[in-house]
Amino acid sequence: MSTGETGFEDVYYDLISVQYHSLKAGHDYGQYVRDAENAGLDDVASFFRDVMAEDSARAKRCHELLGRLQGTGQGGPATQ
Repeated sequence: MSTGETGFEDVYYDLISVQYHSLKAGHDYGQYVRDAENAGLDDVASFFRDVMAEDSARAKRCHELLGRLQGTGQGGPATQ
C-alpha cells in the first residue's frame, strides 16, 4: 500500500475521513430536520432523518473497520 503525506497508509486515513465527515454531516442534519419541521414539511424532515441514519450507520461501520485494523499492522502507521 502506498503511504500518504500523513505517514499513515491511505486506507486508515480514508476510513477516518469518511467517519469524520459522516459524523459531522449527521450533526448538521439535525438542524435540517428542525428547519423542515418548523416549516411544516414532515416529508422533508423524514428524508433528513433517513439521511442522518444512513450517515450514522456509515460512521459506525468505519469504526468497526478501524477496530478490525487496529493491531494488525495494516492501515496504521507506515513502517519503514
